[in-house]
This record gives sequence, C-alpha cells and structure tokens, in this order.
Amino acid sequence: MRGWILVFENKFKGHETNNVSTEPALIEIGYLNWRERHHSTIRAIRLYARTFARNSSAMFGLFLVMLIVITAIIAPWIVPYPEDAIGAVHMDLKLMPPSWDHWFGTDEVGNDVFTRVIMGTRITLQIACTVTGIAILIGVPLGMIAGYTGGYTQEVIMRITDIFLGVPGLILAIAIVGALGPGIINAMLALSLVWWPGYVRLVQAKTLSIKNDIYVQAAQSMGAKRLRIVFIHILPNCSSPIIVKASMDMGMSILGAASLGFLGLGAQPPEPEWGSMISIARNYLPDWWWYSFFPGLAIFLTVMGFNLLGDGLRDILDPQHRE
Repeated sequence: MRGWILVFENKFKGHETNNVSTEPALIEIGYLNWRERHHSTIRAIRLYARTFARNSSAMFGLFLVMLIVITAIIAPWIVPYPEDAIGAVHMDLKLMPPSWDHWFGTDEVGNDVFTRVIMGTRITLQIACTVTGIAILIGVPLGMIAGYTGGYTQEVIMRITDIFLGVPGLILAIAIVGALGPGIINAMLALSLVWWPGYVRLVQAKTLSIKNDIYVQAAQSMGAKRLRIVFIHILPNCSSPIIVKASMDMGMSILGAASLGFLGLGAQPPEPEWGSMISIARNYLPDWWWYSFFPGLAIFLTVMGFNLLGDGLRDILDPQHRE
C-alpha cells in the first residue's frame, strides 16, 4: 500500500521575486513498514529484555512464576487423583510416605498430597490476582485524585489512608475476617482492604512529582478536562511503580492468605489451600513430615518467584536502577 502527499514547490522565473508559481507536485512515498514505524518501541523493548536477562535472579523468578501459572492452567489434567482435590476419603491409604504412587505422600484421610498441592495453585493465584486487583482498583484512583487535586480532598484521603496504615496488616485482616466469618471470599476481601493504602501512598507521591511537568501544563492550557489529564497523561507515567509493587504484592498476598488459612480463617477444608493444609499437618509433625513440607515448599517457591520477578521489573522500569 502506498500513500501520496501534496507538496507545493515555489518556482522562481528569472530573478523576479513577485513572479512565483505554486504548482502542486505529487511526490509518491511508500508507507513506512511496521518495523520502521515502531523503531523506538522495539529498541526500548530490546533494552528492557537485555537488562532483565542480565539479572539471573529475575530470570529465575520469571521461571518460577511461569511454572506456577502453567501448573495452575493444566492442573486438572496432570493430577493423578482428581477426586482427592475435593476431599475423598481413603482411610486405608492415610499418612503414607512419598512413593511412586504418591509422590508427596498422603494425608490423614488418604488424599494424595501431590494432587492437593497442584490443585492448590489455582486457589493461590485466584487469591493473589483478586487481592492485588481490588487493591489497585481502590488505591490507584484515590492516589491520583489526592495528588492532583490537593487541598481538602487530599487531606481527607491521606488521613483515612494513614489510619489503615497505622494498624499492622495481618492484625487488621484477622479482625475483618473475624467480623465477617471464616472463608476464602472473606479472606480475600479482608486482604484487599489491607493492601489498597499502599497504592494510595505510592500513586499520590508519583502524581505530585509529575503534575507540574510541561506536558501536563500543556494539556491544561489546551483546555483538557481533569479526568482526561489524570487518566491519559498522569496514569501512564505512574504505571511503572504500580507494576513493580503489584508483582511483589502478589507474593505477599499469597503469604497473607496462607497465614489466614493457617489460623483457620481462610479457605476451609476440604479446599486444597496451602495454608489450611499446613494448619492440619502441624498436628502430625515430625513423624509425618511430608504432609506439611510440600505445601510449605510451594508457598516458599511461589512467594520467592514473585519477589524476584518484582526486583527484575524494578531494574528495567525504574531509571535509577538501570545500568
């Protein structure tokens, strides 16, 4: 596909400047191909990829996260005993050590621990995505409003945020779940209410630092409305720290959900949630160690993967950390 542009050429006849003709001349040009049009974007992506690839810990974190995600997707098709995920009873197989038939051993009612750990990845990622997503949906708009408007609105939002930040997160989550009742839905809601103040603080500080930049003032001078300025000009420039924080909060929300499950306030048996599995398995330590070891190992690797991935994303998205 080719395009045309209309160019006017000034042709001077002799040495008279008043005898000027503006005859249009059509100059055929080829549209730039995709690679040429997006050259700067491709170059930036390559720079980010090289920076990320040089960080061995970040690559390991990415591998762990991808492994967890893929496992969660294909979990129903790879577990050897699908019925054990919903709490089947096989008393003749209870508390068997790891073997070829049961790679991670069995629990107190004969369920295959490997099956329950693998199926637990789905619940774990559901909790992480839900908690982090709700926290972002609440905290990011409030942070931008507080940072951009200032004045009384900022004071109200930030003082409410300070109240939530003044209480230890896990203690507040326990209190909320205690009031609402135990369960995975209430646990996710409680963790979401604990996590959003961090995004308000982060986005409010970032908004304050960029709201007086030239491109924002240019948009204001052109008559752009506040909502357009906030969501079109300010929000994209706040995305880098939000992405980094979200990647780390994914791991922390998993750890928080496991803590609530361990205390009996999160997912309830027979749901294969790692924290609740460890809560039951602690009664069988140290003789039947495998029952608590493998769910604990899954929590450790998942949280470490998200934290290492967050560190790598910070290195490529934060100019202060780039080499």
